[in-house]
Amino acid sequence: MAESDKYKTINAPAEGIYKEKGSKFIAYAYPVYTEEEIKAHVQVLKKEYYDARHHCFAWQLGLDGQHFRANDDGEPSGTAGKPILGQILSHELTNVLVVVVRYFGGTKLGTSGLIHAYKTATMDAFANAEIIERTVNDVYRIDFDYGVMNEVMRVMKEETPEILLQDFNLRCAIEFSSRQTHAPVIVSRLEKIESVQVEFLRTC
Repeated sequence: MAESDKYKTINAPAEGIYKEKGSKFIAYAYPVYTEEEIKAHVQVLKKEYYDARHHCFAWQLGLDGQHFRANDDGEPSGTAGKPILGQILSHELTNVLVVVVRYFGGTKLGTSGLIHAYKTATMDAFANAEIIERTVNDVYRIDFDYGVMNEVMRVMKEETPEILLQDFNLRCAIEFSSRQTHAPVIVSRLEKIESVQVEFLRTC
């Protein structure tokens, strides 16, 4: 990916399906941001499709390409999780989970048949999904005196971060979100203003 703070993911859950020789492969794709979310989605599907033979899945989180997993859930090694993960990678997606629920139709599909089935079901889910581009943002809080309000608001106006919260009571406070690559510029300008205290809160 060209820019270090941009990535592609899906906007909302999506479904896909593939049928072969009586077997049915139902794919569910989800946008996710934590392993807790991933576990919750997998558990919900296992409960809902308790009578299915397999609940195979793959996921990837983050921008470094190092945080992923593929699970065959009892299918022959490499025939389910890997093809699902392969589609996540070929679509250049991250922060995404795909679970493929399989109902066995009585006829074995063989290694190549299984790989094709899991790959195609995943492709169908992505074809039905809205793929979007997001930026990685850093969130900061600044505290400052009323006397420097104009200087602070000038930086906000010129640098255009997203203002999340403003509190102008006893002391002024603003929470803002900015693209990760641009945030240091804003922070640097703010720190040069007398009485301004800048606190990093989180990345989202």
